[in-house]
Amino acid sequence: MNDQPQADAPWQVIKSTKPRIRHTMLRVKDLEKSVDFYTRLFGMTVFRQRDNEGGKYSVAFLGYGDENEQPAIELTYNWDQNDDYDKGAGYGHIAIGVPDIYGFCEMLEKEGVEIPRAVGPLKHGGPNASVIAFVKDPDGYMIELGERA
Repeated sequence: MNDQPQADAPWQVIKSTKPRIRHTMLRVKDLEKSVDFYTRLFGMTVFRQRDNEGGKYSVAFLGYGDENEQPAIELTYNWDQNDDYDKGAGYGHIAIGVPDIYGFCEMLEKEGVEIPRAVGPLKHGGPNASVIAFVKDPDGYMIELGERA
C-alpha cells in the first residue's frame, strides 16, 4: 500500500463550500479482499490508500466520481484485529444505485456473494414501489441495491 492517490488526478484537499456527506467508515478484516469486492464487483475507484505505522492501521477510500464531490466509503483495517467486528444493533446498510438490478444480482450470485434479500419490490411500497435487493460484503455489512439514482 502507499500514500498516493489511485485515481487519474492527484488527490488534494479542497475546502467544503457547503455541508455534504464525505464518507462512511467500515472496519474490515482483510483490506485487499474488501477493496477487490468494491472495485471489481461494484466498479468503485480507489481514491487513495495508505498505511499508518503509528496507529497500526491501513485505510482505503473508494467510491464513484470525484472524492471531493461525491461520498466515499472508507475501509479501515486495524492490524491487530483478529476477530470479526460486532456490527451492533444500530448499523443498517449502505445503499448503492445500479442500472440493472436483476443483472447485477445475477453477476454477484455467480461470484458467490451472499444475497439475503432477493430482488423484488419494496414491501408495502404500493404500486410504484422501488425494486431493491440486499447483499453482504466480505465482512457481513449489508448493502441495499436499487435502480433509483
